[in-house]
Amino acid sequence: MQASKSITIISNRKRIVLGVSTILYVLSLGRKTEIHVSSGRVYETKATLSELERDLGDSFIKVHRGCLVSVMAIHDITDAIDLINGETLEYTKRKKKEIMDQFRAKQQHMLRVFERDSARMTAADYHDHYRCFDSLPFAFADIEMIFDEERHAVDWIFRYGNPALSALEKIPLERLIGSSFGSLFSNMDSKWLRSYERAALYGEMLEIIDYSPEIDTYLKIVCFPTFRGHCGCILFNIAEVEFAENSGDTEKALLFYLGKLTARERGVPGQARPESTADCDP
Repeated sequence: MQASKSITIISNRKRIVLGVSTILYVLSLGRKTEIHVSSGRVYETKATLSELERDLGDSFIKVHRGCLVSVMAIHDITDAIDLINGETLEYTKRKKKEIMDQFRAKQQHMLRVFERDSARMTAADYHDHYRCFDSLPFAFADIEMIFDEERHAVDWIFRYGNPALSALEKIPLERLIGSSFGSLFSNMDSKWLRSYERAALYGEMLEIIDYSPEIDTYLKIVCFPTFRGHCGCILFNIAEVEFAENSGDTEKALLFYLGKLTARERGVPGQARPESTADCDP
């Protein structure tokens, strides 16, 4: 059965449309069912697990009678189901071989579909598409993720980069475009892969602030999905970003950004503190 691109549920008396690719797993808990999505949100619904299994299609595995897991969300199957967001789920151990066989078969099918449907564009096509980025003062790249046979991101290829990217990476554009990151930097740090993978596969927009040993620079990176299997990255050298303190609300704004202000401190009655928008891998 072919999965739909989205499903519609009733949660808290509201009609919610969820992209199937954003759903990590579904749990049946008595009279309610929880749908856990990649943003971290959990939606409660009265839809049964069987109904959701029918709607979600073949890209999900039933790991025990009360749990469906997206094949795309599984990092590994060990003594538990290890998800790409760091969570772990229990599964029926006596069915481990059956679950592993389903996982591998569905994973291989998804990779074949993924490769078949990927954009076929030349370097000139990418440059024509992103031509407006050429003169921007900040670095921008479109990268195509490289996945291994188990659907884990292992590297990426630069499909487009502007002159500001070349200056930041200290590599001429003619060497960057069409090259994998690992082939250019022998000291490649894999910590970036997980965030880029999430952007490319789940359509998330993520912000990363971390040290890049490859270019010995602290970077702020905003990544977001572009073409299928690709993500766009806007990169800033933190040392070159000037911060202007222009009002008494600056400190509060920074604390809000870091997720350290309570609703009362922000002056917003009856609201819990929202999640931080920053995504900083260690």
